[in-house]
Amino acid sequence: QVQLVESGGGLVQPGGSLRLSCVASGIIFRLYAMGWYRQAPGKERELVAGITSGGSTNYAESVKGRFTISRDNAKNTVYLQMNSLKPENTAVYYCSAHLLSQHYWGQGTQVTVSS
Repeated sequence: QVQLVESGGGLVQPGGSLRLSCVASGIIFRLYAMGWYRQAPGKERELVAGITSGGSTNYAESVKGRFTISRDNAKNTVYLQMNSLKPENTAVYYCSAHLLSQHYWGQGTQVTVSS
């Protein structure tokens, strides 16, 4: 059974930082491309950042220079370091794992940026 379990969300003031974690089980983690998506109320889910099995990364234009995705294959974990957070970053953040036709999702973690 595949599980992706996110943690690290919460309430933070504008300009603050949060680090999201996603622990995967039931997959050969090192083979999967991993990603962080987010969905704000009334909006579609969008890609925030991705990292391939080889460690190449890509980011949404709006988060470049502020967010960093990384992975630790020994811990089956992918991270999203979020700095200089803005109110518009408020959303449910989802972890994803992707390999060929297989695509798995976590349950999401709420990030709220507000003063």
